[in-house]
Amino acid sequence: MSQFISDDYFAGFVEGEGMFYIGIVPSKETKTGWQVIYFFKVSQNPAGRQVLEKLKERLFCGYIKANSLTDKNDNSLAFVVRDLPSLRDKVIPFFDNKFVIKKDAFEKFKQVIQLVNNKEHLKKSGIKRILEIAYSMNTRKRRVSREQILKSYIN
Repeated sequence: MSQFISDDYFAGFVEGEGMFYIGIVPSKETKTGWQVIYFFKVSQNPAGRQVLEKLKERLFCGYIKANSLTDKNDNSLAFVVRDLPSLRDKVIPFFDNKFVIKKDAFEKFKQVIQLVNNKEHLKKSGIKRILEIAYSMNTRKRRVSREQILKSYIN
């Protein structure tokens, strides 16, 4: 597809089809047993692959994959960015001040990326703040309580 897609189109596209995710998951590789995960994702049916590819080109990062590895009926695709430098230096500046519906989630995502970038997630005070933000980002019931995670942090 050689058609030009504007930055405003991408912002609207992400407003409808994107997500900014923050989670705290069990990890055998960390001292506390917990790891902060973060990613930006945009899902689309296979007919929209060209838009995902153009967004990937525009942001100069990320990858395109099957949206679900477990649901055999889901043939949708996802453009995903997981690495901290790309989120911090490419995704966040690109979308800054462009959202209406996702403004709150985006602002919270930015806060967490900044905390992780400053290595605050390694301290109890930082992980406590990240938990407050992450647990306020969606209403889905969390499998693990904040208290259970915080017990693992000493400082």
